[in-house]
Amino acid sequence: MATFPPSEPVQGIFLIQKIMTKKPAVSAPAVHQPPVDESEQQRFERILSREQFKPLKGVFDHLGIAVPAILAAIITTNSYQIFLAKLGYRVIVVKQIHEQDCYSRLGPAGGIRAVVPLHDTATYSTLVTLVNYDSTVTTTPKAVDFYDNQLAEFKIQLMNRSGNAV
Repeated sequence: MATFPPSEPVQGIFLIQKIMTKKPAVSAPAVHQPPVDESEQQRFERILSREQFKPLKGVFDHLGIAVPAILAAIITTNSYQIFLAKLGYRVIVVKQIHEQDCYSRLGPAGGIRAVVPLHDTATYSTLVTLVNYDSTVTTTPKAVDFYDNQLAEFKIQLMNRSGNAV
């Protein structure tokens, strides 16, 4: 056996044993599959409840229209403004809406049924939509564009049966 000077570390041979345990194979998490007997209304509500559609759901909730009518309007249109028109709402587009000013006009006397703000953190702006008692929706051009895109994406997922797992 060779001896090493004290200035050098002692080196040895170590046997590293790899212990293998038998674990079940990790499978991909199960994707939520809707029930086979899911109704159109249940499918509509399930897809609308997704995080990405919260802004659209906020508008739908304040329209006071039944789901079958909303569903029929979505299927037969490709535009947010035409969609609202099919539900009996006229869209009034204004340059800007001051959110805080609208809250003082909430109620039948002020004419506003609901203030639906959408805070866009990416642009540090707020897109405000007003649902009014006179069957109008007051909003801005940016909000119309945003909801056009939301409605289009919602319609795709609603109509695409292969998108059940999304």
